[in-house]
Amino acid sequence: MALVIQKYGGTSVADADRLKAVAEHIAFTRRRGTDVVVVVSAMGKETDKLIALANQVSSVRPDREMDMLLSTGERRSMALLCMALAEMGIPARSYTGSQVGIITDNAHGHAKILEVRGDRVRDAIAEGVVAVVAGFQGQSLGREITTLGRGGSDTTAVALAAALEADVCEIYTDVTGVFSADPRVCPLARRLARVSFEEMLETAAVGGRVLALRSVEFARNHDVPLHVRSSFTWEPGTWIVPEEPDMEAPIISNIAHDLSEAKVTITNVPDRPGVAAKILRSLAEADVNIDMIVQNTSTDGTTDMSFTMPKSDLEASRKVLADLVSELEASGVTTQTDIAKVSLIGAGMKTSPGVAATMFETLAEQKINIEMISTSTIRISVVVSRDDVETAVQSLHTAFGLDSEVSYSAPLPERR
Repeated sequence: MALVIQKYGGTSVADADRLKAVAEHIAFTRRRGTDVVVVVSAMGKETDKLIALANQVSSVRPDREMDMLLSTGERRSMALLCMALAEMGIPARSYTGSQVGIITDNAHGHAKILEVRGDRVRDAIAEGVVAVVAGFQGQSLGREITTLGRGGSDTTAVALAAALEADVCEIYTDVTGVFSADPRVCPLARRLARVSFEEMLETAAVGGRVLALRSVEFARNHDVPLHVRSSFTWEPGTWIVPEEPDMEAPIISNIAHDLSEAKVTITNVPDRPGVAAKILRSLAEADVNIDMIVQNTSTDGTTDMSFTMPKSDLEASRKVLADLVSELEASGVTTQTDIAKVSLIGAGMKTSPGVAATMFETLAEQKINIEMISTSTIRISVVVSRDDVETAVQSLHTAFGLDSEVSYSAPLPERR
């Protein structure tokens, strides 16, 4: 009998009606003769509420206790969903991450999965019981409750699919698949039937919010087919699969944008070996993630160094940057938060010259200034003003022939 892992995000289980709808969805899958294991996120904005409650209680929030607190959101979802299934006469049993043997490292808040034992889930399947597993959490080597960080429920689902050798891992969200651009920004975006793992990895890394980067990496490394679908309809979604070498890949599959980054520039940095390494190492030791990096040509022995980082890391970086400016005798630091990153992704650009030229010409025609550029073999990213992001995405979408014939609108997908 086929086995499918179904993951439902926060919007999909946001309230009692949605939980009942998910139960009906699971029941329908079961009636087709398929074994089902379910992974659930916390209901709606439950995690945000728990974080806000912690902030009200104390300014001191030990990582261990935060993980213990945040893991309760998924436990609430899994128990309620099992009750909804029981109402329909479907045997179901809920399990925490630790109960199903999701073993992680000791990094509270962003733990990595080391092993999935899954014996209790296998027993449930053998008994004809639907196993409902709490996403986003596991148990560390030190036997502590851990959470997996952003996109953790996606990662839980894919890890279970790999361990149980499932036929497919279905990721249910509030959009009907992966689109050629964010439909809220580009109404003529179209749903993609298939996307390669490589393209999806690039999309997730540069701001695409349908799938978490770690879950796509896990799926690629363990050959887990992914199917992104809507929990609100029965429409076919998007399959995330290995690239097929005998198929002609589209030049550009989608255009992603990201409003979550800030640009930092350190001016008049001494231009000598080891300075850039020192700057980046100091930021890394402060757990600040650096994305794009640009260093200007040296003038009179100094240069300017610019890089982007998540806006959420700006505060943590301020003291580090101030200390670096003093130590290196640089002129100072400037920050910009009104920027956006716009990226073209497509496996076909590896063999198609002129993609960058078309991109830059299109932006120039719209009088959009490019502040930074980075590339990979299947991606080109630029930093532009936040005010220009909508025009940039729409004009590039048209320039590369991605527009559909009908307008589509969809809410922003959740990710837990």
